Amino acid sequence: MRVEPSPRRRDADRTRRLLLDAALVRFTRDGYAATRLRDVAEDARVNVALVSRYFESKEGLFAACLTKAGDELRRSPGDASLETAPAAIAAQIVGRALPERPYQLLLLLRSSGDERAEQIRLGVLRGYSERLAAAAGEPHRLLEAQVVLAATAGLVLLRKSGLEPLGTATEDDLAGPLRDMIEALLRR
Repeated sequence: MRVEPSPRRRDADRTRRLLLDAALVRFTRDGYAATRLRDVAEDARVNVALVSRYFESKEGLFAACLTKAGDELRRSPGDASLETAPAAIAAQIVGRALPERPYQLLLLLRSSGDERAEQIRLGVLRGYSERLAAAAGEPHRLLEAQVVLAATAGLVLLRKSGLEPLGTATEDDLAGPLRDMIEALLRR
């Protein structure tokens, strides 16, 4: 008597999550243009056709990644007080906030050329800076909060490039200078 193997059980939510996690790593590390859907699917150990099923296109997958990055960032500095924001930002920069994706902010600097993804990206960055200004008790200080965000993005880029001592600076090393910058810009 021959026993037929049971078909592999499909789990759409799990497959979507695997694709999204693999794409977050690829887009963050390689950028939009260099990321190939075939590589994302291989990393997720699924068929590349599933990208179209769950995200419609590369642009849709990138937009989903930006949305997820934004959701994760919403739980960081803007939710903190101005006193705790420097440590929260430092944790984000060194990757302790999300150890599996240490350059989460870097993804938000990537551009896809897709208008929908660009709107999501800019909305996340604007929301981040609005929450930082609100944490200062000064919602009208949006420009200053965006300067903090720009400096943070620069820190992420230079850290990723290996510039020393920034490349190996610890969370504690960064918290002091970040605190000085935030206080100078948002407590004037």
